[in-house]
Amino acid sequence: MRADLVRSVLYLPASNARAIEKARTLGCDVAVLDLEDAVAPEAKIEARAAAVEAVRAGGFGPRLGVRINALDTEWGEDDLEALAQAGARLIVAPKVETPETVHAVTARLPQAALWAMIETPRALIALNDIASAGGALDALMLGVNDLAKALGTGASPDREPFKPWLAALVVAARAHGLLAIDGVFNRIDDAGGLAAETAQGRLYGFDGKSLIHPSQIAAANAAFTPSEAEVAQARAVVAAFATPEAEGRGAIRVSGAMVERLHLAEAEALLARQAAATT
Repeated sequence: MRADLVRSVLYLPASNARAIEKARTLGCDVAVLDLEDAVAPEAKIEARAAAVEAVRAGGFGPRLGVRINALDTEWGEDDLEALAQAGARLIVAPKVETPETVHAVTARLPQAALWAMIETPRALIALNDIASAGGALDALMLGVNDLAKALGTGASPDREPFKPWLAALVVAARAHGLLAIDGVFNRIDDAGGLAAETAQGRLYGFDGKSLIHPSQIAAANAAFTPSEAEVAQARAVVAAFATPEAEGRGAIRVSGAMVERLHLAEAEALLARQAAATT
C-alpha cells in the first residue's frame, strides 16, 4: 500500500479568488481547484484563467490539482490545453467511463498525474478497464453525488446502496497500484456524520476523502492517519521480525497473535504513512 498523503482532498471553486488564496495555507493534503460542478457555465472561462494563474504562481502548501470539465463539454479541451501550457502537475477528470478518456487526457498532459472520477453506472461496469489504463493514471475517486443521481438511490446514513461500489473501487485501485479516494460528505454542519463516514472509508481501505469545506479537513486527516495504537503494533511487528529468532520464518508470534510476513509488509507501509503524515 502506497504512502502518498491524500487523506484530505478539498475542492475549491476556481471562480472564487478568496478561496484560491485561502487554499495556499490550508492543512489539507491536496487542494483541487474546480472548473466543473462548482462553476456556473457563464463563469467557466474566467475560472479557467484563475486556475492557470494559480498553477503558474505556485506557493501552495497542499499539493495542487485542477478538476477540468469533461472532454465532451465545450470547455474540456480548452481546459486541458490551458493547463498543459501552465505546467499543471495534477489533473482530476470527471465522469471517466472508458480507458480511452484516460488516454486522451494523459496524451495532452503527459507531465501531470491523473485522477479519474468514477461517478456513472458505465464507469462502475468498466472499473477494471479504467484502472488498468496505465500511463499517468494515479488514482480513482468516487463521485457519490452524480452516482446517486444516476442510480436513483435513496438516502442512507451508512451509504447502504454504495457499499458494493466502495469495495469495488478499492479493489480496482489496489489491483493496479492506484490510490483510492472516497467521495464527499455533503452535510457541512454534521460533524458526527462526517466522523462516521470517514471511519467507514478507512475501514473499506480508502487512502483519503474528498471534501467540500475547510471545516472537514481535520476529521479526514485524523481518520486517515494511523492511530498511536496502530503505530505501536506496527513497530512491534517490525521489531519482532528483525530479531535473530525470526530469521527464515514465515510466521511468528507478536502480542499474543500469529503474524506472517504479509503483516510485516502491512506494518512497514503503515509506518511509512505515519512518517509522511508527521514530516
